[in-house]
Amino acid sequence: MRIIAGWLAGLTVAAGLVAPAASATVAAPPPPAPSSVTPLATGPQPGTFTGRGFDTCTAPSQAAMNAWRASSPYGAIGIYISGGSRSCAQPNLTASWVANQTSNGWRLIPIELGYQAPCGTRTPKMSADPTTARSQGVSAANSAANAAQALGIGAASTIYNDIEQYPSSASCRAAVLSFLSGWVEQLHVRGFLAGMYSSGSSGIKDVCDAYDNPSYTRLDQIWIAWWNGAADTKAGSYCPDAYYANHQRLHQYAGNVTETWGGVTMNIDRNYLDVRVTQTPPQQWTTTIDNSTSGGFTASTAWGTSAYSGQRFGTDYRFATPVSSSDVAWFRATIPATGSYEVSVWYPADAGYNNQTPYLVATTTGNRTVAVDQRGNGGRWVSIGVFTLAAGTGNTVGVSRWTGGTGLVVADAVRITRV
Repeated sequence: MRIIAGWLAGLTVAAGLVAPAASATVAAPPPPAPSSVTPLATGPQPGTFTGRGFDTCTAPSQAAMNAWRASSPYGAIGIYISGGSRSCAQPNLTASWVANQTSNGWRLIPIELGYQAPCGTRTPKMSADPTTARSQGVSAANSAANAAQALGIGAASTIYNDIEQYPSSASCRAAVLSFLSGWVEQLHVRGFLAGMYSSGSSGIKDVCDAYDNPSYTRLDQIWIAWWNGAADTKAGSYCPDAYYANHQRLHQYAGNVTETWGGVTMNIDRNYLDVRVTQTPPQQWTTTIDNSTSGGFTASTAWGTSAYSGQRFGTDYRFATPVSSSDVAWFRATIPATGSYEVSVWYPADAGYNNQTPYLVATTTGNRTVAVDQRGNGGRWVSIGVFTLAAGTGNTVGVSRWTGGTGLVVADAVRITRV
């Protein structure tokens, strides 16, 4: 997002179309550990806000922020709170600095600059394997949420994952979208909203092209890097106006510009925001149990282990031949409260797998069985319905070997989400 002048001269993409990647320098250390009492920012960040903002590599000094607050047209500032790809040190970025800015009326745009597209030039790169990339998105979300909390940036704030421009392809796009799915899902678990910053021609286009794709989890907000000089939230041909239309957009419309306000000069990118927080994150509680989750999966010795399919969730999955008796592989979960939960399952698909794999869901009124054709729709979350589950820890979702279909039955991963 932020660049150095020398690198800009070698930019190969068309000027004004996409934001260039930042220079690859040594990553900055994480924000300082909070004191015994962490000052809190006022309300969600950036929260509900329409107007101009800016971002710059290092969080400015308090004196600079005061000068710009008094005289500039800007009301929001992007801050790099976490990520292994940050290019600048952050000596000013503390919980007290955050609290001071929000008290003075600034809105903050928290940014994670970490994993980059596997086909791009920036490092560290996310895995080209979609399953691994998804798990890296979960890790990135936890890191960003921890950093936000340490800085006093609280619940319902939006954290934006900065994925710099990349030469998109089908395989690269699948990795990026899977990474972002993990990012969104885990930030929702942690009580945050999930955004993404990227160039219009790569990340934004890929996300918008997959807007209605059920294989991926939709972002809450998008931050469009398109240096066309227009202070609005349009994305041109990169994203239809109907997508992310409910106050869910930021637009970086100019970059690497120098401005002076109140006697203080800074090199910045210019942004326009139209964002609103009308509710808490949509997924208040969700859990994912893999067949390798410690304490979360049990199966008899008749169930084998395989890493054959690239569509697997995690490192491997379990499989077994059908039998005319009960031999259930169980996924164990801790349900926080009795209520309605959507159950989704993940499995690798193959022509040799079962076309009527029985999934058992332990509901408040007994086990419910749902047959799933594991010969198709593999390598993605497949919803098998919404069920009433009881609070507590126990075997919640199972895969049975007793099936009227043919082919191996597979147990890989389960996701349970309160609705």
